[in-house]
Amino acid sequence: MNLETYFSEIKGIGVMATSDKNGVVDTAIYSRPHVQGKDELAFIMRDRLTHKNLQENNHASYLFLEDGQGYSGVRLFLSKIDESSDQELISSLSRRHSSPENDKQQGEKFLVRFRVERVLTLVGGNDVIIE
Repeated sequence: MNLETYFSEIKGIGVMATSDKNGVVDTAIYSRPHVQGKDELAFIMRDRLTHKNLQENNHASYLFLEDGQGYSGVRLFLSKIDESSDQELISSLSRRHSSPENDKQQGEKFLVRFRVERVLTLVGGNDVIIE
């Protein structure tokens, strides 16, 4: 699987799961990631629970359910590499834009980069090889 091709061509719904240092789990809807290499992804996130959890525990899981009938998609096991608060970079990657006032009211944004440690099919748990 080529992650860049997959996430640029396939539409669907994404859910990110994180947990705090005590293992308390949270899930949140996230759009398709920004692919930054063979095994690196980035997500734009606000300073909410998912971001807070990643300050305590750098592991996350991202489930992507493809649009259409049935249950096709992937599960990505992620390790946080780093994050940036460079608003110019974040703005250049943003797919949705709101008014500056509304954007500011929503809070600070971060670009969080991850290494993809493992990819499994959505159903069946078969390993997927990243090209």
